[in-house]
This record gives sequence, C-alpha cells and structure tokens, in this order.
Amino acid sequence: MKRQDFEKCGLPETPGVYFFRDNEGSILYIGKATSLKDRVKSYFSLDLVETRGLKVVNMVLASTTVTFEETGSVLEALLRESVLIKKHQPIFNTKEKDDKSFYSVIITKEDFPCILMIRSRDFEKKWSKGMVRNIYGPFSSSTSLKDALKIIRKIFPFRDTCVVGDISAKPCFNAQIGLCPGSCFGQISSVRYKKTIKNIESFFEGQKESIKKSLQKEMESAAKRQEFEQAGKIRNSLFALDHIKDTSLIKDDIVTEYKDKSFRIEAFDIAHISGTSRVGVMTVIENGEKDKNSYRKFLLEEKVNDDYQGLEEILKRRFAHTEWKFPDVVVVDGGEAHLALAERVLSLLAIPVAVIAVVKDKSHNPKDILGSKVHVYNHKKDILLANNEAHRFAITFHKEKRNKAFFA
Repeated sequence: MKRQDFEKCGLPETPGVYFFRDNEGSILYIGKATSLKDRVKSYFSLDLVETRGLKVVNMVLASTTVTFEETGSVLEALLRESVLIKKHQPIFNTKEKDDKSFYSVIITKEDFPCILMIRSRDFEKKWSKGMVRNIYGPFSSSTSLKDALKIIRKIFPFRDTCVVGDISAKPCFNAQIGLCPGSCFGQISSVRYKKTIKNIESFFEGQKESIKKSLQKEMESAAKRQEFEQAGKIRNSLFALDHIKDTSLIKDDIVTEYKDKSFRIEAFDIAHISGTSRVGVMTVIENGEKDKNSYRKFLLEEKVNDDYQGLEEILKRRFAHTEWKFPDVVVVDGGEAHLALAERVLSLLAIPVAVIAVVKDKSHNPKDILGSKVHVYNHKKDILLANNEAHRFAITFHKEKRNKAFFA
C-alpha cells in the first residue's frame, strides 16, 4: 500500500478503530486512534523503518487498503480494538495475542459480580472458567485500562473488592463517593445490579446505542412508577454516555496516557444592591490556574431581590451552552439552601457534576465548605480560589453596570 492509496480511504479526524487489509480483504492489523486520519497517515512517513521497525513496514507493504469504524470517544476505541483483535486474530497483532504480561478485565460469576483488572498470566493460576462470567482483553497498557475503568465506573457504578453485606453493614468508601452501587450494605437488589453489569458488558462490546435505548425504556418505566430518584440516576447515565470525557493520545498503538489531566472548577456568584444593577458571573479554575478567557458575565432582570432565582437563572443559562467545556465541579456562594438549589437545577438538567457551597462569615471570609468531601479534600485550595474570583469578578461587573447607569 502506498501513500496515494491511503489518501483514497477517506479516513475522518475522529476516534475509532482501523483495519489494514490485504487484496482479499483479510485483516492484517487492527489499531485504535484518537484521529483515524492522523494515525493511519503516520504509517506512510519517510522514517517509518527507524521509528516503527521492519515488521510494521512489512505490514503496510502487504496491505492494499485501510477500512475503519468510528467511535464516539477514545475510550470506546480502546475497548473496541481489544474485542476485534480477540475476534479476528490478525497476524500482525501477535504481541497483543501472546503477551501474558498484559492485563484483562474479568467479571465474576456471582449474585453481585465484581469487575476486576488482572494480569493475563495470572488468570489461569487464580481463576477457573466457572468463576468468571466474562473476560475482556488483553489490553497492552495497564495505565490506560485503569483509567478506562474509572471512566466507566462513573457512568455505571460497580463492585470491585468490597464484601457483600446486609442492611446493617457499613457502606464501603466507593459507595460513599458514588462509585459502588451499595451492594455491600444492601442498597441495591441483585436483579437491578445485574442490569448494570449487562450494560457494562454491552459497553465493552461496543453496543452503546443499544444501551441507550434500553436505559431510555428503563427511565420511562421508572418515571411511570413514580420512582423519580431511580429515573434521575438513569437519566444521568444517559447523559454521561453522550459526554464521555477522555483526552488521551494514542501513540504506537498504546494509549500511553488515558487520564483527563485537566480538572475544571466553575464558580458562580450574584451581585446587586436591593435588586438594582443585578448581575451574575462564572469564573473558571483549571489545573490550579485562572482561565480568564472562560470567565462569563450574565445580565439579570432588574428589581428582583432574590439571589436564589438569580443563581438558578445563571446555572440554566450557562449549561444551555453545550459547546462550552463542562466542569468537574460547580462552586456556589452560600450555605445548605444554595447547595440544594444548585444540585436540584443540575439534576433537572441531567448534568452529573458535583456541587460545592462555600459558607461565609459576616466578614465574607470562608468558614465552611459543603458538598463532596472527596473534592474538598483534593481541591480545597482551587475551590476557594474559584469562589474568591467569582466574588471579585461579580463585584467588579456590578460596579461597572452601576456606574454606567449613574452616568447615563
């Protein structure tokens, strides 16, 4: 295959899986890509022998075309590649087939199955087929697999090593932060949990659209039964499936880093004097730094002396902008009532983002932080910085508007 042949393949600049094929259509090699076009193009560089080795050169020369499957995210490309290599056993993917140091994911055969990551060479030593419901892999990068499981677990909370207990048992740490469904303390039935496991299996097998259809039916059914909390959880899973966050780069067919290293905090605040010159703002702290280009101003209705109404309005207006990068945490100024309001608004909008409230004393200094203890522990400094920036930015904007009104 030559470069001019590649240019006829019409590969898009989207994540996916690609297939080098010979003149009979047989698959010689399967790989994954952040950008299908850029990834496959790299096989036709002048220094291919030096950078990739003779084996890869022989594979390219033996092929006559490249076909592809697009995926909705790099995460899906990673999982899809593993399934397809296992299915087709391409001759140039021998490393993926034979290397026992690689990792696989197993789903145990129990009433409340565990999802575990295990080295391929250890599987036969520690597990029998009767103990395992399903196995996926191998995956060449343990780092990428760990981070893939973290992303999946945020969408579909699953059990890993916690012991299944009863109603009197204490929830494990992962249950406390929403990553385990609570099988360890009787929070979920075996029937409902196995639906989650089935969704995870389908996701590993590249069946995201069928998962979404199934979840949509479940949500509608739960709503008809007036099980609104369950319907809300399903709605959040649907939203998360359409907003998978991964910013990985794939190099040499190994996802060397699969972590979304950016951590974005958005803080919101309102400023006015008895409902006049009323404004709202959003400030952004990303990776500990102020992202002033992402700060936003909101003009609010005059003569409405209601901070709760103002907070609800700016949150709805902000999340109407789906083209803006989504945050990991939302920070509001206030106490329990402000926290509850923000959580209610995000729940209604199906935005699965944690909310933090910064409580102030009479001098407007922080005296408490409410919300996710995990986020407060890991990002306290940035949360306070975002909140302080929002207060400063809101006051500045309010003064600008007030001055313009005065001199108008």
